Amino acid sequence: MARRWQAEGGPRLHVVDLDGAATGEPAHLEVISAIVSALDIPVQVGGGIRSADTARAWLDAGVDRVVIGTAAVRNPNMVAAVCRNHGSERVVVSVDARDGMVALQGWTEASEVNVLELAHRMTDLGVGRLLYTDIARDGMLAGPDLDTNASLVKETDMAILASGGVSSVEDVRRLVPTGVEGVIVGRALYTGAVDLAEAVSAVARG
Repeated sequence: MARRWQAEGGPRLHVVDLDGAATGEPAHLEVISAIVSALDIPVQVGGGIRSADTARAWLDAGVDRVVIGTAAVRNPNMVAAVCRNHGSERVVVSVDARDGMVALQGWTEASEVNVLELAHRMTDLGVGRLLYTDIARDGMLAGPDLDTNASLVKETDMAILASGGVSSVEDVRRLVPTGVEGVIVGRALYTGAVDLAEAVSAVARG
């Protein structure tokens, strides 16, 4: 499947180690390392990256970027250390939010931190890229959260990746004017609701 997305023009593969998210340790390191080796496009991985050692294990396995979620709130010093040791361009902070507030531990816990507050904290630590997911829209094919993505682009100096709710090529096209750096499409690819080659072409045309 990864080769298919590459063949259809996907510029990057986003992989989530769901079992790793539960344990806090890489659960599929060998499998994902094999995927990295089989592709010519870069791969970024998230799921359970809660320590600098785990981040290093993924980067040593050939992953281009690590995507850090819960630890950004609970262990910001770790995020800063990964940026220092490996370069900020190899770090993405993932912000999953419900009603504007950051959710933790695979969406099971609410925090008292709002999205923009966390984004500014991460900027201060040297993080340059943020992945924003609206939990209510993720996997629901309900359309992306245009307003929050646009706000993050406007009010931070970070490159923003949009995720959640994309259900059509038109949704991808609607995200372009917000200024986001990229769009992560998941379920809609597997259901056939989004044709990847068409989506890539739509973004290229702006």
